[in-house]
Amino acid sequence: MQQSLPAGLYIVATPIGNLGDVTLRAVDVLSRVDAVACEDTRVTGKLLNHLGIKRELVRYDDHAGDADRERLLARLATQSIALVSDAGTPLISDPGYRLVRAAREAGLAVTSLPGPSAATMAITLSGLPSDRFLFAGFLPAKDKARRDVLEELGTVRATLVFYETAPRLLDSLAAIAAVLPGREVAVARELTKRFEECRSGAPDALAEYYAAYPPKGEIVLMIGPPGDGARQDFDVDALLREALEQAKPSQAAASVAKLTGQDRKALYARAMELK
Repeated sequence: MQQSLPAGLYIVATPIGNLGDVTLRAVDVLSRVDAVACEDTRVTGKLLNHLGIKRELVRYDDHAGDADRERLLARLATQSIALVSDAGTPLISDPGYRLVRAAREAGLAVTSLPGPSAATMAITLSGLPSDRFLFAGFLPAKDKARRDVLEELGTVRATLVFYETAPRLLDSLAAIAAVLPGREVAVARELTKRFEECRSGAPDALAEYYAAYPPKGEIVLMIGPPGDGARQDFDVDALLREALEQAKPSQAAASVAKLTGQDRKALYARAMELK
């Protein structure tokens, strides 16, 4: 008989596609906790069945309220409970941090197990700079909000990493082409699965490809960092023309200024000439 685990919360990463990616430590913890808190009991149930594990499943997802959290906290005082998401590392782009925060404030034990994460896997595949990267969750669904986020993060000197859905990918690529022209973009999808792919290039070229071959599955969308403002090899006119296809001259000038480090007023004057 396996020895039960000490009371507390165990944050357990689960496979993002290939079940062979589950860690030995994850299997050990899942087999010895008193219960598993999960987003979807059906999804987690399939994983546990695959591993030959039977444990009580407790639903804890985006819609969980204060009462659900309090019930788990009460149990954590005397029981061991694993927190999992449907795939990947819990708390990455999900609200589970509220439970972790409350558990820590209550003086309860919290342990996190390393494991699969789509964001880190994608950036290693992309070939984009990985010494500094910013994970920013999902881009907004509405066009203005999406562009506002890209404008806000566009000056960050790091690779930007977003999660995206297949139906919204083309809109996001169009927004990137308008707000951050000239940036290299990478699209990673179906990670760890049979049809895994990672494509990189200009956002308009990627949009053309995915318009012809509509993507399926979960997507990680990455944007390379801005170039060195001291460089003089930018084709400014080409960047402005690309930006003007989607944006007003003032917006085009602002985005190209961010990329190249050149004077915004001068770029605006040139954009007006080109338009």
